[in-house]
Amino acid sequence: MIEEKPGVIRGRDSRGDNDSWGDNAVVAAEDLARDLAAVVVLDATVSFPKPRFDGDYRPESGYATWADAHIPNSVHIDLLGEFSASGAPLHFTRPEPEHLAAALARIGVGAGTDIVVYDAGEMTWASRVWWMLRNIGVPARVLDGGLARWTDLGLPLSSDLSAPPAAVNPVNITDHGLWRDRDDVLEVSAGRAAGTLLCALDPEHFAGTATTRYARRGRIPGSRNLPAKSLLGGGVLRPRAELAVLSETVSAESDSPLIVYCGGGVSACLVALALVQAGRDDVAVYDGSLAEWTADPALPMISDEEGNT
Repeated sequence: MIEEKPGVIRGRDSRGDNDSWGDNAVVAAEDLARDLAAVVVLDATVSFPKPRFDGDYRPESGYATWADAHIPNSVHIDLLGEFSASGAPLHFTRPEPEHLAAALARIGVGAGTDIVVYDAGEMTWASRVWWMLRNIGVPARVLDGGLARWTDLGLPLSSDLSAPPAAVNPVNITDHGLWRDRDDVLEVSAGRAAGTLLCALDPEHFAGTATTRYARRGRIPGSRNLPAKSLLGGGVLRPRAELAVLSETVSAESDSPLIVYCGGGVSACLVALALVQAGRDDVAVYDGSLAEWTADPALPMISDEEGNT
């Protein structure tokens, strides 16, 4: 039986919620600061410059950012390395559940570990890790507002590069089937399978009018747009009532499941987190997203400027 700890993970946080682990996907910085010694904190930062031209794709490890200043006792995890699938043709491809459990065990995450994930960006990288953990049945929360919120509150930072916690036995995993692949998305897009496609990119990328990191501009046919950035207010996740309204706006009279995609399967996970926070339990993420989809010229794209591409 997992011991219940008071405070950050299973208690009332500063957002006014009083929920079980599964009902609340985020934790406030103030609450994490109070119970910092009781949790394993994971830094999932990745450096990802804006594209200078179509196809300009340059993700880099966020280790240097973490090493410069991080939440005390946090552990940096590499989403371009051990926490992605080895040898996969696309960056950030999810690892197999057993691989993920073993990678977690090597940094001290086992059964009953309380986990908080954060990043130095807009919560997308942390949400990606949260979704991977959710899929294998490992409870975790995302730090609301990430490192920026933590820093704005004047909470302590560290540049200590101490070793991560001692290795533990891997968690028991359950694959909850929260991911979808290209064929699944193609069936929904073509109207041959139930589901609703949600694009997490901003309206300009959805329309195909902005420079893209990927092979072609635009969106998958049949998609609706729920930009990940629209789910944040003042750098933190919007209140549940607002998230519920945004969710209803794009999912009214829609088929289940809601399949979220973006460019590389990262921003989509922030949308997935927000939808879960709003009460949806029928959410999945297209892991390959446009990085995979646009690379195959046989798969259709729609752009407001050019029509079908």
